[in-house]
Amino acid sequence: MNEKIEKSDREWRDTLTPEQYRITRQKGTEPAFTGKYADHHADGVYNCVCCGAPLFDSKDKYDSGSGWPSFTRPIDGGRVDSGADLSHGMRRTEVTCAACDAHLGHVFDDGPGPEGARFCINSAALEFDTGEIGE
Repeated sequence: MNEKIEKSDREWRDTLTPEQYRITRQKGTEPAFTGKYADHHADGVYNCVCCGAPLFDSKDKYDSGSGWPSFTRPIDGGRVDSGADLSHGMRRTEVTCAACDAHLGHVFDDGPGPEGARFCINSAALEFDTGEIGE
């Protein structure tokens, strides 16, 4: 992984929409079933809306019924970090972009596949690209 991408609060506000800023920089969430990628089925890569880092491949996306885009795993290469989130009286695991620390959502251990992970990600934290990684 390359160096961390760091910007001032003003730079993030100038770059992102108010909703993207609230979710990625202030650890917000969008209401279930409202995000543009919740029911999105095209082939491609989901990148970080803040820095453009490729995070999730569409082949790992599935319908979890949760109302948020869900993935069984991130793209290889340490592009996603995780850590404890004890906010709102809950114990969860927060998922962030390894390149710029953007809040993406949370990961739960009730997903399909061999790892059993469900990466539950806010649409506003993602930007979809129909190309492949590195294009």
